[in-house]
Amino acid sequence: MSKYNILWEYIGKTEDLSRTLTFKEIEEIAGVPLDHSFLRYKKELADYGWQVGKISMKEQTVLFHKID
Repeated sequence: MSKYNILWEYIGKTEDLSRTLTFKEIEEIAGVPLDHSFLRYKKELADYGWQVGKISMKEQTVLFHKID
């Protein structure tokens, strides 16, 4: 179980085709600080039918989208 499982479950239940969350929202949902390990764990999201798209450091957002 990774520290981002709660976030992956949250994204997996989203009915939209894509979803953008701020870094702060991600931290609140996951219950852990967002750090560089997110890049290592993001591949786990595919198990929920989603993937991480664009990560914007300037806007501090992450775009998630469903896998076709």
